[in-house]
Amino acid sequence: MVQMMKDIIKQETDIDQTSGTEIDSVALEDLCRSLSNNDPQAAKIALASLHAADASDVIEQLSNDQLRQLASFAPDVFTGEILAELSDPVLEKIVEILDAKTVADAIGALESDDAIQVVEELEAEFRDEVLKSVNPKERQALETSLAFEPDSVGRLMQREFVAVPAFFNVEQAINNIRQSDDTTMPDTFYEVYVVDPSYHVVGLVALPVLLRAKSNTPLSELMSPVQIAVTQQTDKEDAAYMFEKYDLPSAPVTDQSGRLVGMITIDDMVEVMHDEHTEDLLSLAGVNEAGLGDTVKDVVLSRAPWLIVNLATAVLTSMVISIFDASMEKIIALAVLMPIVASMGGNAATQGLTVAVRALALREITKANAGRIIVREMVAGLVHGLIFAIIMGLVTFVWFKSLPLALILASAMVINHLVAGFAGILVPLGLKRLGADPAVASSVFVTTVTDIVGFFVFLGLAALVLVS
Repeated sequence: MVQMMKDIIKQETDIDQTSGTEIDSVALEDLCRSLSNNDPQAAKIALASLHAADASDVIEQLSNDQLRQLASFAPDVFTGEILAELSDPVLEKIVEILDAKTVADAIGALESDDAIQVVEELEAEFRDEVLKSVNPKERQALETSLAFEPDSVGRLMQREFVAVPAFFNVEQAINNIRQSDDTTMPDTFYEVYVVDPSYHVVGLVALPVLLRAKSNTPLSELMSPVQIAVTQQTDKEDAAYMFEKYDLPSAPVTDQSGRLVGMITIDDMVEVMHDEHTEDLLSLAGVNEAGLGDTVKDVVLSRAPWLIVNLATAVLTSMVISIFDASMEKIIALAVLMPIVASMGGNAATQGLTVAVRALALREITKANAGRIIVREMVAGLVHGLIFAIIMGLVTFVWFKSLPLALILASAMVINHLVAGFAGILVPLGLKRLGADPAVASSVFVTTVTDIVGFFVFLGLAALVLVS
């Protein structure tokens, strides 16, 4: 199962290795030509042969004006499968043009987990219109899912699943599956859940095991215990962590009374992992994901707040430097060398920070091992500091012919690397303890600490030894 997950993620990220993951340039050209010619039939033909995921990739290359044009003259291009594959920003632009009936018909063909993925992106007023156009049974299921928190399993789960009573044998179970209503059956499933009369899960039978077993074999002899059963309130990140830990293809979802109400599958969990990974990477840089259709205004507004924070920390760092302006006027070499101290400390801290944020995301850091990891990072910082102190000390001595200056730079390198190791692990741990997202805020605090400490120690030692 771990290998299966790695293969899925590789297909999403390694676009140069598999031709099927590249944007279909021919389809994109044909689609753009159809828009230029205002030809809806040609637009449909351009996308007709593509998988929904590939079609959505092509559509996402269009500008905002082209998206609106396509939605206006060829609304039936946007099938439920394509809507479910579109990124959230593009989906929001598309549904601004489509009417409620078109969206309702599209999501009516989807499984419940994909349908809710589309519906939850709709504006409240338009969502109500769409739900009124959906058949009552589907509307009730969607409204029930919307009642859960956005990041909960209840919002993510699939309400179509296969469950059979514990007293069935293999033949009865297979016949039950064959005779089930298509609307209640999932398109893909990996396990059959065995339930008691109260609909509590008592075990599961993997589909290959069921198909290979003799017809008269009782399910009670084939079923395995359920490794995990998540509830509707479980956070989707927690569920993804359990999927990875226990190598699960799917997992049953229960309500507060323990009754089986749905399931979550590996494809949904891979998407959760991918989204969280992307979010953490962007957060470390203090940016949001910019869609191809985003305007300059959108990009500026999303990035400006963090740039303002960085500006404030840069001013703080400059204030520290200004304390030693007299020393720098007397010894020009200080201005030449001081960026090296801060830069090396910042890079070292960022390395430790990246590892720490990843370890926190994977829940590898616990109360039991946190102290050992902090000590490890500080010792590693000290060793790095000593290595680069020797190198830069020699370089400085050869460059400026000053032993005191070389020793000052070497000392500052050791101290700042030690602080970098400490801050790189302690800042994300502290933010996590306070309930903040370490991926979002850590980098600003860590680089500020290493800049201020690096400049203060280097310039302070120089003022004491060389100037006084």
